Amino acid sequence: MRIRMILAVLAVFGLCAPVWAADEVAVASPDGRVQFRLSTDAKGNLAYTVTFAQKPVIELSVIGIVVDKANLAEGVEFGKAESYKMNQTYPWNGAHSTAVDNCNGVKVALTHRQSRTAYTLEIRAYNDGIAFRHVVPGEGPRTPDEATAFRLPAGSTLWYHDLEDHYEGTYVRKGLAAVPPGGYLAPPVTIQLPQGAGYAAITEGALVNYSGMGLQSDGAGTLYARLAHAIPPSYPFRLRYAQDVERLKKPAVVTGTITTPWRVVMAGADLNALVNCDIVHNVAAPPDPKLFPDGLKTKWVRTGRSLWSYIDGGDRTPEGVKEFVKMAASLGFEYNLLEGFWSSWPESTLKEVVDYSRERGVGVVIWRHSNQLRTLESRRDFFAMCRRTGVAGAKIDFFDSEHKELIDLYAELLKLAAENQMVIDFHGCNKPTGNERTWPNLIGMEGIRGMENRPPWALQDVTLPFARMLAGLADYTPMIFGGVRLGDTTWPHQIVNAILLQAPFLVFVANPVNILANPAVDVIKSIPSTWDETVVLPVSEIGDVAAFARRKGNTWFLAVNNGPVGKTVRVDLTFLKQGSYASTLLRDQPEADDVKVEHVTLGASDSLYIKMRSGGGFVGRFTR
Repeated sequence: MRIRMILAVLAVFGLCAPVWAADEVAVASPDGRVQFRLSTDAKGNLAYTVTFAQKPVIELSVIGIVVDKANLAEGVEFGKAESYKMNQTYPWNGAHSTAVDNCNGVKVALTHRQSRTAYTLEIRAYNDGIAFRHVVPGEGPRTPDEATAFRLPAGSTLWYHDLEDHYEGTYVRKGLAAVPPGGYLAPPVTIQLPQGAGYAAITEGALVNYSGMGLQSDGAGTLYARLAHAIPPSYPFRLRYAQDVERLKKPAVVTGTITTPWRVVMAGADLNALVNCDIVHNVAAPPDPKLFPDGLKTKWVRTGRSLWSYIDGGDRTPEGVKEFVKMAASLGFEYNLLEGFWSSWPESTLKEVVDYSRERGVGVVIWRHSNQLRTLESRRDFFAMCRRTGVAGAKIDFFDSEHKELIDLYAELLKLAAENQMVIDFHGCNKPTGNERTWPNLIGMEGIRGMENRPPWALQDVTLPFARMLAGLADYTPMIFGGVRLGDTTWPHQIVNAILLQAPFLVFVANPVNILANPAVDVIKSIPSTWDETVVLPVSEIGDVAAFARRKGNTWFLAVNNGPVGKTVRVDLTFLKQGSYASTLLRDQPEADDVKVEHVTLGASDSLYIKMRSGGGFVGRFTR
């Protein structure tokens, strides 16, 4: 009761500093709308709640860490609570070009009575969610595990996929009561709160020196955090690494201080708040200035668009690759991605192709299986070869697990790549956790059911922007104009995917011959791989319509994708602010493999009525 009274007073006077009693701590966001309360439950175990606008996001749930099989949340003594504030900005390659890190934080000293283990629970409250982590000092090897849960309000609706295909599963929509007991959910899990209370999402940030977190349902409204060893190995892992399945079922050991990743709960009134949330990368460490002297703006860290001769055809001989490079240059694309066929060439041939590409302003990224980089010697040899030949980056594939062993491998690869001034694109990987802030050379990360898979696409493509994409960059490899992979979508829908499903390394599936022949080629050539501003428009609804306005410089793009049911929507162009804009509009045609191109002048006072087919889409480009 005492803590509630204090929070009420804080809300009345607009004060958001952390407050605490003998066994309770509360911290509110700078605007006071998000509140985290730490207390104990009826059994005396450490517990917490999260509210947004005074409505529950996470109901009373256990919060804790297990170390060497001792649950440090069972029977705790509260010590000093040290408060702090953060308010900073930094450059970013995501939904916007400037990230905002503004929060109230508190470090709570706790002691486990039985073992007398002292540790810290650190909590941050942002205007769009919360984050917390455990820090357990110590020396030598110890084995941590999870003891945290997320109890959701009854009546919530969830979007999630399981972990059988690792992070390339198909999203489903389920009411909380319909989530099966024992089922595993891959973060981020997106939640529509009941009674119009808004939206939330659960994921993690700053996954370093630790196993990744999945979630497991109890079938009664609670999701329990589980580390990788406790989650059944995915099909891709069983397929490629059968010999490691039993070994990686064992919990990972951490030597020295145990610092968990941050557990992140986003919360907001609408989908725009979730899409623009910066918490996942805010909790990640900034880049090392020795490796990245200008941080994200370090000269050799080059973002951009790429061609890829894998799904839509292309001659994979050195001469064929050179033809792709010519077309990449004519499109204004910055990269050309080579799958594993390059490895059959002599090193001199690879260097010749790289030199040819560099002369035309196109960098070369090459594919490598991660099992060929599991030793320090193999990694050093690979990156040394890349440096000798001038290769700009590497696409490294097939991790298929979030066990600490693989998480450590990511960090080792990124460090060696940075030392050799190379960019990295991970495939067969887990969801992002903000580490692209620590490693700006991480410009691509799959962890998504992208175009390498098979249709249908329409329902997934209007779910992903509000689910998987909340974690960060995703190498979806968008845009194709024919064949079986066009599936249940139209050409405009495919072009929209290149705008909505964003990564600083934007790899296009379509053969460049087909891009150059498309009536919308002028618009396609102008789609950037990074954005200055994103606005999620009110017409958006998860699994139905995804409508974004995105700005790069003085040019706005309106990208609207439709799900499986044809419809007409109205979009007001108020995001254009003042002035007139030369506008190019791409609309659905009666045939899926066609696009209608219109050229008009529009402004902020105008509205567009957009008729879309099943699996259709619309693109508007507006230049002041």
